Amino acid sequence: MTAEYRYDVEVLHLLVSPAHAYFGRAREGAADVPTTDAGQAELVAGKGIVGDRFFGKAAHMDAAVTVFAVEALESIAAELDAGPFDPLATRRNVVLRGAELAPLLGREFTLESGGDSVRLKAGRPAHPCAWMDQMLAPGAHKAMRGRGGVRCQVISGGLLHRGPAVLVSPVSLDPSRAGEATVLRPSRLP
Repeated sequence: MTAEYRYDVEVLHLLVSPAHAYFGRAREGAADVPTTDAGQAELVAGKGIVGDRFFGKAAHMDAAVTVFAVEALESIAAELDAGPFDPLATRRNVVLRGAELAPLLGREFTLESGGDSVRLKAGRPAHPCAWMDQMLAPGAHKAMRGRGGVRCQVISGGLLHRGPAVLVSPVSLDPSRAGEATVLRPSRLP
């Protein structure tokens, strides 16, 4: 039998956006795209978040949902003597409080919220893009490395709700380390 660890967390934000704001926009600047900080989001196995820019895109099936610890953003703001930063500017889909994420890489975990649950697999680190220097503060891109969250595949879908939640993990986590930069295994991408 596999061990199971349960952690009380909070889903602070659920970002759903039908278009990219930063990707491929080096010269034009960030796009003004509609973004919803949803009260709940529907996740579909193998596809992602309904209505999101990565939903059903073959290139992103194993990384359609990005989970991020708000403590990382708070640590970055303190280190840069800036902020507070808007978590939605990071373009991460699920912003949690109280979750150390790096140990979840390569593992399946569950988020239970509002009487529903979704199962995710953390496949790779969510590397920050250079836009973080412009959208957050100079130096944010570098400061966010190693704590940009995890890119996940939806294993079993359902509704995810903003508010109190439980993260069910197959490995022990240390929520006090949620904002720390960690050396993560390298991405499969160049």
